[in-house]
Amino acid sequence: MSTLPLALTDQEKLTLRTAAYGAVSLMAAADATGSPHKSATQGSIALASATGPIGHVLAEKSKIGDLGGKSTAELADRVLPALTATMTLLTKHDPTEAGNFRTTVLIAIDTAARTHKGEPTPTMAEMARKITQALDAA
Repeated sequence: MSTLPLALTDQEKLTLRTAAYGAVSLMAAADATGSPHKSATQGSIALASATGPIGHVLAEKSKIGDLGGKSTAELADRVLPALTATMTLLTKHDPTEAGNFRTTVLIAIDTAARTHKGEPTPTMAEMARKITQALDAA
């Protein structure tokens, strides 16, 4: 794994953080009838545990894009394209870090989904599928 920082602009870093934390927010939104705060907390802890250049970008104390909205659909309209854009960008800069980002996000959404005993709800499983699809669309 690379130990050199990624040469990303502030806007690119913002998109990366918005994509990652937005994926966790989507999982929390999909858990609206369960424990959305617990899902968001556990997913965020997983992101904070990231290592390498991706971990450094995620750990920066700086702005994350707007993760609000009137509906899960509005949030998804911002986050899913940000996931794809981040993967496209990272693949051009450093394919290893693109893989690190993908793995980090997948671990975070899996962690968010495991706040339930047993299997994730069908709604959470579908949201995880959409997030994975956005990651793989690059």
